[in-house]
Amino acid sequence: MVDVDEDGNAIPDVDSIDVSLDNAALGNVDIVAVGEPLIEFNQTEPGKPHYLQGFGGDTSNAMIAAARQGARTAYVTRVGADPFGEQLRELWRIEGVDASNVRTDVQASTGAYVVQHGEHGHAFNYLRRGSAASRMQPSDIPAGVIATAKCLYASGISMGISDSACDTVFAAMAQAHEAGVPVWFDSNLRPALWPLARARAVLLEAMRQADVFLPSTSDMTALIGLDDPQAILAWIRAQGVKGVVVLKLGADGVLLDTGRDAPQTFAPHRVKSVDATGAGDCFAGSLLARVIAGDDWPAAVAYANMAAALSTTGFGAVAPIPRPATVRAALAAA
Repeated sequence: MVDVDEDGNAIPDVDSIDVSLDNAALGNVDIVAVGEPLIEFNQTEPGKPHYLQGFGGDTSNAMIAAARQGARTAYVTRVGADPFGEQLRELWRIEGVDASNVRTDVQASTGAYVVQHGEHGHAFNYLRRGSAASRMQPSDIPAGVIATAKCLYASGISMGISDSACDTVFAAMAQAHEAGVPVWFDSNLRPALWPLARARAVLLEAMRQADVFLPSTSDMTALIGLDDPQAILAWIRAQGVKGVVVLKLGADGVLLDTGRDAPQTFAPHRVKSVDATGAGDCFAGSLLARVIAGDDWPAAVAYANMAAALSTTGFGAVAPIPRPATVRAALAAA
């Protein structure tokens, strides 16, 4: 069955659309991410229908955070042929994220989510079923794009939104391994996206393929029932994960295990937090940028830890992401 528009004209499949895949533009890219961008509606007054429109999607947030810290980033995804898709493209242009490999899917909409705030923190409601990003296919990754980068970044959300998106992430990992490009993987478990048994199996395989694994204690507790950071770390190593593990402890800070030195804990920073949306993504992107810039792991984690804390002092996932001068000033004052 052929889809048609409101005038009765046949709508072509996304793969037949002429899109610009400017591989030359990606020749000096530090990070390529594969994932799902979203439009954000963030409640600014608890209990009232007042919302600020912004942008989200964990991998998009991370690429913007990395770009603000000075890294050269690129994104592989799909957006809908709608105003929100255009807004995301404009956002990436402004933020310096290469979107030349973002496809427009005329048969699906750009996904969105709503953040509501209350006495127990923030709650998310997603409007993403059948979204353009969930229709990603391995063929959406042009040959050679990942091989030009210094690392690949993906997450559990990237894999949980659909079977085809999951296949796309694994295909990207395979390309990265073939080219000798390090793979960074953030667990970012969202139980509402998929059955826990499938999530556990997929994330276990993904973490084994990662050179850098970024889990959180809440993710790992949901996956394996452990809540002690050292026990979680021991379990991860027992599964054959040999790369660097950076375990996000929420309000308790960060635990770094390079696999070479003794694990090191970084205390959280106390700030006037109003919205924690995207803080973990800011952490990941900032960490990526600083490691690529040449920082050693403790220095990079310390920087990312502060950047993530500062990102909670404003509303939304993207707008409050700090820039280097702000982060360094906060570190100096800490």
